[in-house]
Amino acid sequence: MAVASPPAEKAQRGRGGGGFHVNWTAVLFMLPATLLLLAFLIFPAVFTVGLSFDRGRGGQFSEFVGLRNFINLFTNDPNFLRIGFPPSGALWNNVLWMVFYTSLCVFLGLLIAVMATRVRYEAAIKAIVFLPMAIAATAIGVIWSFVYFPNSNTGLMNAILGVFGIGPVAFLGSPDTVNWALIAVGIWGSVGFATVILSAAIKGISTEVLEAARVDGATERNIFFRIIIPMVSLPISVVAVTLVVNVIKLFDLIYVMTRGGPGASSRVIAFSMYQEAFPAGRFGYGAAIAIVMLLLLIPVLIFNVRRFSTERVTS
Repeated sequence: MAVASPPAEKAQRGRGGGGFHVNWTAVLFMLPATLLLLAFLIFPAVFTVGLSFDRGRGGQFSEFVGLRNFINLFTNDPNFLRIGFPPSGALWNNVLWMVFYTSLCVFLGLLIAVMATRVRYEAAIKAIVFLPMAIAATAIGVIWSFVYFPNSNTGLMNAILGVFGIGPVAFLGSPDTVNWALIAVGIWGSVGFATVILSAAIKGISTEVLEAARVDGATERNIFFRIIIPMVSLPISVVAVTLVVNVIKLFDLIYVMTRGGPGASSRVIAFSMYQEAFPAGRFGYGAAIAIVMLLLLIPVLIFNVRRFSTERVTS
């Protein structure tokens, strides 16, 4: 009678009805992270969703209102969305940020990255451009508040304009200029991020491909638009998605520089959520704004994950 060897016995037990085997060591290692996710992500998210359908007095469930918070948000709150010409409100301001801040950061970052690779002091250029990324957003807000100060003795921008006989201009005090002034600050603070990421992607392009294109008579413009941009399309999309996420959760720059003013002309979604929940005490209404933020973020994140799963960093 043949006797099964220990490995064979183990394989037979694995194929048999031995039941589900729990790796308690893996469970033990996963437990702290799971508890942290439940405490600081899952529970707050579920609580916020539930609170968005309630009046939320004092941050507690007090009176169920159904979809009333969302209806009021999109129909009766001009500070969040005013449909007209031109449109205004926090949601519209976020759209302006998404379009101009994201596109200009990507464009300037790509332009600087391409130009920097052609000079000997590339490292110095990248260091200078990336320097604002090392400054906290609140500090950037304070710095640029002084730059935009209406008094030309204090404000650098008005001092420069005064040389040409222009001004003083209340960049942060006029509804017509405040959002563009804030977007310019955001671009200044983030273009270094785009430059560094896209520069690394450009260096990943084979020099043989570029040299072959030049030998075949391609101009630098054709190389830029037909070779460089297509081959770094995934890093460009990753940078753009990251910037869009930054826009949707933008808060600190607005809070420090304008507090959503003048009036409510520079409010964004995250600032409106804070303003309605804490100073105004309308926690249910603020939770509804938070859900809008979440709904805006989900498709962006799904797009980013799908791009990563289907393409390489450089083609």
